[in-house]
Amino acid sequence: MLGLLFSSPLAFFLILIGLLLSISFHEAAHCFVTDKLGDPTPRVMGRLTLDPRAHLDPLGTLLIVLTGFGWGKAAPYDPYNLKSPVRDTAIIAAAGPLTNILIAILLALLTRLLGGNLIAVFAEFLIHINLALALFNLLPVYPLDGGKIMRAILPRESSLEYEATMERYGQFILLFLILPIFNGQSAVVQLLGPVINLLTNLLV
Repeated sequence: MLGLLFSSPLAFFLILIGLLLSISFHEAAHCFVTDKLGDPTPRVMGRLTLDPRAHLDPLGTLLIVLTGFGWGKAAPYDPYNLKSPVRDTAIIAAAGPLTNILIAILLALLTRLLGGNLIAVFAEFLIHINLALALFNLLPVYPLDGGKIMRAILPRESSLEYEATMERYGQFILLFLILPIFNGQSAVVQLLGPVINLLTNLLV
């Protein structure tokens, strides 16, 4: 992504701003739903805001600039404040990806209204980014949102086994998925890329 800064500075900054805002809205959604479910942790920590400064991680943001891949600050929550910890944790986890999907749909409507001008082109980039964030985070691997959702879906015994496996190997699985070890591409790109492109084309 850094190479784009020198070839097209305007495109670089537009894409960067869109990506940072998308990540911030994702994390903010987690925090707002956490608060609604009775856990005041995000409110106490000043995370009930759409201000990107509250949600962006310095290292994750730097990596976004350098590589196009990074992360935001994990949304804080205390499962002991939730009425049904497993179920409510899954609801909180789902809020982030669902927000990105909603943003993609709203942007798609915007592109249809505006036609083929510069704003519509930028909106198409943001649609792709938000779909990528949503699908990536829905992968059933800890510590991604999909891992927490999967834990709630599985029967109790299978859920406990899954949780134990993910706590032990989840980060290694995630690392394997994101490293560019397949002809310069990551497994995530090869697995999700065609799906993201298909959904983007359907929306725009």
